[in-house]
Amino acid sequence: MTSDHDLLWRRCSSLGRVLLPVVDEEAWRQARRHEHLGVWGMNIVEGERLIEVFAALAAHAVAVDTSISAAELDVLPLSAVADAATGKCDFELLAGLPDTFADGRDELAVNVFRLYTYRGGQYSRRLFQLSTELRHALIVLAERSRMPSPTCGHVFFWAAAAGLSSDHGDQTS
Repeated sequence: MTSDHDLLWRRCSSLGRVLLPVVDEEAWRQARRHEHLGVWGMNIVEGERLIEVFAALAAHAVAVDTSISAAELDVLPLSAVADAATGKCDFELLAGLPDTFADGRDELAVNVFRLYTYRGGQYSRRLFQLSTELRHALIVLAERSRMPSPTCGHVFFWAAAAGLSSDHGDQTS
C-alpha cells in the first residue's frame, strides 16, 4: 500500500508535469520560455524538466508545511505555490521528500535539483532563473482563470480538458 506521503509527492509531480503544457495553450509562451532557457545557457529539455520538478517541489513544500494530504492537494492555491517557488530557499524545497521515488525520472530530476542547490554559483543563479520562470507560469494561469483564486485542482481540470495525462494524477494510485 502506498503511503499518503508518497501519494502526495505523486500528485505534486503530476502537477509539475501538466503545468507547462497547460501554460502553453498560447504557443508563443513555449517559444518565449525556450528563448529564455537558451539565453541562460540551459538545454531546453533539461530546463523544462527542472521547471516541472521545481513546481512539484514548491507544491510539496507548501502541502507539507500546511499539513495538506494528497487528497486535499486540489485546494492548494496556485498563489501559495508561486510564493514558495520564489520565497523559499532551494534547500527548503528539498525537505520532507520521500526516501524513494516510484518514478525514476522524478528521482533523477530531484537529484539534479539537489546538485544545483549544493553546488552554488552559476547553478544557484540557474535555480533562481527557473524559479522566476515557474512563478511567471503560475501567474499566467491565475490571470487566465475566471476563478478569483485558482488552485492546483484547477490546473488538473484544465489539463484533463486539454486531453493531457497527469500520469499519477489520481488520488488512489
